[in-house]
Amino acid sequence: MRVLSSLSPRTPWTLKTSTSLSLRLIPLALLTLDLTGCKHKTAAPPPAPQTVGVYTVHPHPLETSTSLPGRVEAFEQAQVRPQVGGVILKRTFEQGTDVKAGQLLYVINPAPYKAAYDQAKAQLLHAQAAALSIRAQLDRYRPLAAANAVSKQEYDNTFSSAKQAEADIAQAKANVDSAAVNLDWTQVRSPIDGRIGRMLVTPGTLVTAGQVNAIATVTRMDPIYVDVNLATSDMLRLRREFASGKLEKVSGNAAAIKLMLEDGSSYDKTGQLRLTEVTVDPATGTMVVRAEFPNPDRLLMPGMYVHAEIAEGVDPTAITIPQPAMQRDSKSDPFVYALDKDNKVTIRPIQLDRALGGDWVVLGGLKDGDRIIVEGLQKVHPGATVKPVEKTEDNQPRTQDKSSSCHVSSSTDPFLPGSSG
Repeated sequence: MRVLSSLSPRTPWTLKTSTSLSLRLIPLALLTLDLTGCKHKTAAPPPAPQTVGVYTVHPHPLETSTSLPGRVEAFEQAQVRPQVGGVILKRTFEQGTDVKAGQLLYVINPAPYKAAYDQAKAQLLHAQAAALSIRAQLDRYRPLAAANAVSKQEYDNTFSSAKQAEADIAQAKANVDSAAVNLDWTQVRSPIDGRIGRMLVTPGTLVTAGQVNAIATVTRMDPIYVDVNLATSDMLRLRREFASGKLEKVSGNAAAIKLMLEDGSSYDKTGQLRLTEVTVDPATGTMVVRAEFPNPDRLLMPGMYVHAEIAEGVDPTAITIPQPAMQRDSKSDPFVYALDKDNKVTIRPIQLDRALGGDWVVLGGLKDGDRIIVEGLQKVHPGATVKPVEKTEDNQPRTQDKSSSCHVSSSTDPFLPGSSG
């Protein structure tokens, strides 16, 4: 029993000591593991520069022009209306063909007008016959009055009757002429040379003199007018350029003008400015300018929508940028993202002239050799370093060296209008 009592306190002491030692060793082990892990951890690599498309600015000759929307107007247009009333008997023209001035178009029933003409002629003959009798009597009375063989009163009455007979003849002649005019108006003729439109009335239709609705429309289409709306600021600039000789001239002292049709094709004939309206529309600040174009093929038709282009000459050192490169700040001022020599993004304010095709013409803020971002604008911010890539003629990306800039001519630049890009 003594032996047992001496051994019983040692067993719990051993377990307690072992447990306490294990708990003390756990933090040491964790610290050792943490220190071991720190020896193998490396710094995270910096993000790769964003790839952006760039455009290298180079001055180049640029033919500038002003494009103005306009409408084609007829050189002459006649709306044919009947000048006498009656039933149309027949139509004598082919719809949509060219007609000459004086060509017969419609025939109105002439019977009542022929009868009125014949009656007027008969009244003229009656007046002429009455005048013969009075004139003969006056000739007999003249020597008798001189010899006091007839009274002065009787001679004066005969003389007055002779004058009235002459007036009756004149009135009868006027009635004949009026009846002849009405009879002639039963044949409706074209007043001008031109192309006639579709038939607006058919034979058997009753028409009236001076009616509101036309029975035919004849339009002269060669030459033809184009009316465009021009802002007063542009008008002042064009006048200065015309006075300085910068604008092209045709036919002496008229400015040349070209047309772009609705389908985007160019009209192959050159026109000239003919008229500038004398007043300005106060609501729009524009004025009407009229140009005249030859139209032998009748390609231009009244009512067509066109764009008139006025050539303003060639700027030998013009700078243009693709339209996607231009951005605007909170004040709506234009700017571009430019790259410095280290390919870092900077904001470059610019001054714009106008849009020309798919480009902006730049007046200031850029110089020869400047590189601007045209693609990937949403991925950049000022101060960021980027990887510039410029497209070649075949639209393949090519990495651009920081120390060099590639000159791209206006005929091969994929960002300029008419290029494959």
